[in-house]
Amino acid sequence: MEVLSRIAGIILPVFLIIAAGYGYARLRGEQVSEDMAGLSRVNVELISPVLLFSALASKDFDLVANLPLILAGLLISLGSGLLAWPIARLLGYDPRTFVPPMIYNNCGNMGVPLIVLAFGAAALSEAVAMFVAGTLVYFTVGIWIMESAHKGPRLSMRRTLANPMIMSVLIGILFAAFRIPLPSMLLQAMRMLGEAAIPIMLIALGVRMVDVSFTHWRIGLVGAIVCPLSGLAIAWGVDQWLTLTVMQRGQMYLFASLPPAVFSFMIASAYKQEPDKVAAIVMLGNLAALVFVPLGLWVGM
Repeated sequence: MEVLSRIAGIILPVFLIIAAGYGYARLRGEQVSEDMAGLSRVNVELISPVLLFSALASKDFDLVANLPLILAGLLISLGSGLLAWPIARLLGYDPRTFVPPMIYNNCGNMGVPLIVLAFGAAALSEAVAMFVAGTLVYFTVGIWIMESAHKGPRLSMRRTLANPMIMSVLIGILFAAFRIPLPSMLLQAMRMLGEAAIPIMLIALGVRMVDVSFTHWRIGLVGAIVCPLSGLAIAWGVDQWLTLTVMQRGQMYLFASLPPAVFSFMIASAYKQEPDKVAAIVMLGNLAALVFVPLGLWVGM
């Protein structure tokens, strides 16, 4: 009962903030979704990149110590995509629609706050390490999968490198690797700005839920199950050979159990890659998180 109570204490605050965003959007109508679109863009292009960079460039971030977690995150994201590809073919789904959401789970909107709640504020650097891994795979392999059929992989690489999230990650890794110091006032300002990313992510997730329908519930249900189960299966394999601390192991399983990212719906909309189906995957996946995230926490703990 103590473990269940602790898991509930970790998950419920996150879902309460998501519910607040959903309830506010339902109360205020379509204008909230339009307003949130602009705020989400600011979050993706400014606030979240600042969060990633400031966490990586902080003197508290140990790149070497976090390399096992980054490697685990990379393997889970890539492995989930590899497992999802034959499932998409078997069920007649377009892999460009089905596979990218399986690669990129909700490591930002849900994963970062969950890890911080579960393991304390000191675990932010580890949460960011997992966020970095998922972001790198999605904005390279995931975007390439969608864009290669539209404008070619060469353009995909240019867009990838120009993406603020990728730029912040690459520059942050350089700062972490070479221990380049930042002025304390600048780092504090960046931390204050970056701290706004997590509540904005959760509110945006709740607002997005209003616009998602259950028209394509079948592919949504399959995606909701495949994403966390494939992640947990890969995590179990990684756990057999990669040396992790007790805390890192718990964070890895929590990361693996997360649902598809809301951001994958935004990208699918931009590429006109069956966004209605991706929306169903995201919607049902985040509802299914009420089952799979406690499972991941239980295994990890």
